[in-house]
Amino acid sequence: MRCRQAGLWSHDHERATPGFTIVAPLRCKDVHLIGMEGEVRHSWQTPSIPGNYAYMLPGGNLLWSGELPTGPSPGGGKGGLLREYDWDGNIVWEYEDDHQHHDFRRLANGNTVYIGWEEMPAEAAAKVQGAAPGSEDEGGIIWGDYLREVNPKGETVWEWHAFQDETLLAEPLHPMSTRKEFAHCNAVSEMPNGDLMLSFRKFSIIAIVDKKAGKVRWLHRDDSWGQQHDCEMLDNGNILLFANGIHVPLGVYHSRVVEMNPESREDVWVYRGSPWPSFFSPNISGAQRLWSGNTLICEGLPGRIFEVNPEGDIVWEYVSPWFGGPWQGGDINSVFRAYRYQADGAEIEGRLGAVL
Repeated sequence: MRCRQAGLWSHDHERATPGFTIVAPLRCKDVHLIGMEGEVRHSWQTPSIPGNYAYMLPGGNLLWSGELPTGPSPGGGKGGLLREYDWDGNIVWEYEDDHQHHDFRRLANGNTVYIGWEEMPAEAAAKVQGAAPGSEDEGGIIWGDYLREVNPKGETVWEWHAFQDETLLAEPLHPMSTRKEFAHCNAVSEMPNGDLMLSFRKFSIIAIVDKKAGKVRWLHRDDSWGQQHDCEMLDNGNILLFANGIHVPLGVYHSRVVEMNPESREDVWVYRGSPWPSFFSPNISGAQRLWSGNTLICEGLPGRIFEVNPEGDIVWEYVSPWFGGPWQGGDINSVFRAYRYQADGAEIEGRLGAVL
């Protein structure tokens, strides 16, 4: 997939948002903080490829997930080893669950929540609707998602199981999906009130779980998202997500970044390529609304990370130079997600000096 020149493509010094961007190459070990000119400013050495990414915590520590060789892997995104590293690369916290996949978040209370796979009971699996008949995993298994919250001691303090939620079970899987998973949860994020927002790829749904009640309290399905990734509630109360754009109505495959008002359920801002198919990642990927009002976008499969202003102008663009594999017959430079941090913010705290 060496279809792009790697490194910095462009940097509009007047309109780009200064900071340091974290890159965890999907098929390579180690995690890097890069500056605005694409230069590596800091790195952490890790024992395996990520499962699937890493991000910084206030105080300068790194929260990372690594891929373990054990446990199920019905649909990509496998992790299993959660680690927190300090700035110097020392391990300060570790937790293992070889069923963990995709996403994990440090909560406001200091605990950590993550997504995992579990075999659905036969009674619940029989209620799953949609997708290609006979496409279950070996033995007729359907893997469901669970959320697990653990405290710093590794003790489980809260759980939620998708197969127990009747609101979700009423939703059919996309007809072009398989029945191996119900329903490929690929993102979890904490909302200001402590509830959890989830992204379910297999039926293009964003859902909010009422943590106290233990059930879905809000759900929105939009097939035009094309099996989205990433979802965050913004300070203005809207939802930001990466719409991958596969298996979409009319068949024009292209990705979008969508800001949606959850009350009106209307889009209030959309970024797409020009022409539309010039921006497309069929899997992984994400978006971050920056403090300047611009948006950092990770077009995951081709390893492209770029920043756009509210008008949709590209003001910074970078392609990951870290290739690894094998993946479907070759090496790739894919990146699951990327985040940018202020030089003097709570995560960096001035450790890297000035932004170039």
